[in-house]
Amino acid sequence: MDIATVVGLISGVGLVLVTILMGGDASIFWNPPSAVLVIGGTLASTLLNYPLSDVLSVMATVKNTLVHKASSHESLIEKLVAFATVARREGILALESHAKNSGDEFLEKSIQLAIDGTAPELIKDILTTEIAFMEDRHALGQSVLVAMGTYAPAFGMIGTLIGLVQMLTSMEDPSQIGAGMAVAILTTLYGALIANVLCLPAAGKLKVRTANELLGKEIIIEGILSIQSGDNPRVVEQKLKSFVSPDIRANIKTKK
Repeated sequence: MDIATVVGLISGVGLVLVTILMGGDASIFWNPPSAVLVIGGTLASTLLNYPLSDVLSVMATVKNTLVHKASSHESLIEKLVAFATVARREGILALESHAKNSGDEFLEKSIQLAIDGTAPELIKDILTTEIAFMEDRHALGQSVLVAMGTYAPAFGMIGTLIGLVQMLTSMEDPSQIGAGMAVAILTTLYGALIANVLCLPAAGKLKVRTANELLGKEIIIEGILSIQSGDNPRVVEQKLKSFVSPDIRANIKTKK
């Protein structure tokens, strides 16, 4: 998990806990019926909206995307330029051993397609199709998280209405008013926390990670096609640098 995710999650949860503890008795903020209503209702609505298989697969996609730290674009460009140098000196078949040690399944597949003599148009078509389906999977993950971020506050409001009804029907019994008020207020709090500390930020991070991963795969496609066509490593480097911002280009170090 990257440092931004760790810091953001700890800060978000920590600030809420510190604020609660500074106010006195923290136990008053725990209400099991409210938690069951918001969490259970959010999951129930999500399962009503999406098939179970999609929800389970999405959770795996989200975990891998949020926890796994992708390689930087700088190191990827440096690696591809190094591959171009090897291919220029020893032939493209020499890249087979390098591909197996690349640590990137997409890069390994791309190099193998080039080594096998696959036509450039077919290589691009195969890899672009894989990218499109990856993007669809991640988009599904984003939509599930956004939906959960929408349902949680809604169930918080439902809990508020339930609590108000319980409170209003117990006006003659003061001992029951507190329980009704707790459900009324805490369900709204729980729904807001789930949406704004977990679901919506996770959807945003998944969107950013997807964009970065897509850019990395586009760089790989361009680099492999350029290597297959026999371009000079300097040309490969200049082509790939055009994908990234000037400040990233300044950090790229390749052997001349």
